[in-house]
Amino acid sequence: MRAWLISTALALLLCAQNALAGTLLVVGDSISAAFGLDTGQGWVALLEERLAEQDYPHQVVNASISGDTSSGGAARLPALLAEHRPSLVIIELGGNDGLRGQPLAQLQQNLARMIDDSRASGAQVLLLGMLLPPNYGMRYTTAFARVYESLAHDKQVAFVPFFLEGVGGVPGMMQNDGIHPTAKAQPLMLENLWPTLKPLL
Repeated sequence: MRAWLISTALALLLCAQNALAGTLLVVGDSISAAFGLDTGQGWVALLEERLAEQDYPHQVVNASISGDTSSGGAARLPALLAEHRPSLVIIELGGNDGLRGQPLAQLQQNLARMIDDSRASGAQVLLLGMLLPPNYGMRYTTAFARVYESLAHDKQVAFVPFFLEGVGGVPGMMQNDGIHPTAKAQPLMLENLWPTLKPLL
């Protein structure tokens, strides 16, 4: 009986610690899935290492899928929220929507839905903004960037305006396809979001 009580108490303590620690859920595309790299080189893996080094007890779940769009992320998110019950959701989506020239109203609607669903589950939200290459035309690229800015303002969420600052279009920072960051770029990507992320932990 005593052994059962001790084991039950330890289990409850572990559950309490996990609840206190919280889970960071990253929902993104190939940028966060470390496309073309070993997953251990990606910025999400580097984030896990930093959290451990600085004694943050958080668990990181990387639910990013290469090629995913905002529609895919919005469809997947409810099940992810139910399974992982995160305290924070990092949304890194929309680049593929833009590269495919999809309607920006749909992008905004999908990201807004993800923000609302995350908050309804009790999670904070960090939105990572993206920019498109200039060859997509000034009108479309400007409107694309405004989607993120408008959402951050209207929804009052933590926001990084351009997650790939210092990476996109910079020699040595992009793989041969010109779309996916190299291993060298991953630490800089982490630095781009860390000042905004840290206060949320």
